Amino acid sequence: MIEFQLHTEATAPEASQPLLAKSRKAYGMIPGLHAVMAEAPGLLEAYQRAHELFMGSSFNKDELTVIWQSINVEHACHYCVPAHTGIAKGMKVDDAITDALRNETALPSARLEALRTFTLSVVRQRGDVDASAVQAFLDAGFTQRQILEVVLGVSQKVMSNYTNHLADTPVDDMFRPFEWHKAG
Repeated sequence: MIEFQLHTEATAPEASQPLLAKSRKAYGMIPGLHAVMAEAPGLLEAYQRAHELFMGSSFNKDELTVIWQSINVEHACHYCVPAHTGIAKGMKVDDAITDALRNETALPSARLEALRTFTLSVVRQRGDVDASAVQAFLDAGFTQRQILEVVLGVSQKVMSNYTNHLADTPVDDMFRPFEWHKAG
């Protein structure tokens, strides 16, 4: 496998330098994912912007976590599952939600389970979700806007999960306690 450089603000392409500075300011460090993405400034910028937009969606912290981690686990992302476990802890998401997502067990509410089911339908069916799955999502109390916001979340996670697979991004020290491997 090709080895990707983990860029710093000093080694990154010029267009990525302010993006990495933005990451450092936001996180107090440059996450490994961002250090890899810096090789392609457009990817890093798109990822950062998608993250900002998704954080500003109509989903609450628990729902954001369900969407992110459902996709991360489905894609078996060795980097994003631990990272989003740490992020969820920082957002004060109940460990029962995070554990259920990591272990692919039942979530503590039917509404969150409906969100995971719909998110996985979007991922697995590449957006070609049948009408009954869409209706089940709406019947769980979600909206048409949120159907499309799930697509935004999937888009963000495709950028990160695929990058991490291709680059075998090392898990950041702060997330190593949350190491994860897909069961089976």
